[in-house]
Amino acid sequence: MKLVPLGDKIVLRQLEAEETTKSGIVLPGQAKEKPQEAEVVAVGPGGNIDGKEVVMQVAVGQKVIYSKYAGTEVELQGESFIIVKQSDILAIVN
Repeated sequence: MKLVPLGDKIVLRQLEAEETTKSGIVLPGQAKEKPQEAEVVAVGPGGNIDGKEVVMQVAVGQKVIYSKYAGTEVELQGESFIIVKQSDILAIVN
């Protein structure tokens, strides 16, 4: 089974949170902050959304940073994904 986003939606796979700080302190599970960096898994076709032409600016495989409280989390075949609007993506990580 495969997720196919519609309109200006993008499917992301969240990257793992770091378990140690830069100074070497190991963080327990509850102290880890949810990362805002993810990999693009699927991209919708864009098109005419709410009367505005939307051109998709991200591609599958790119790493992106998205808004902290954006999107809808879904689980499919034991794997977690986040579905966001393109406008919720803040930057592409090169």
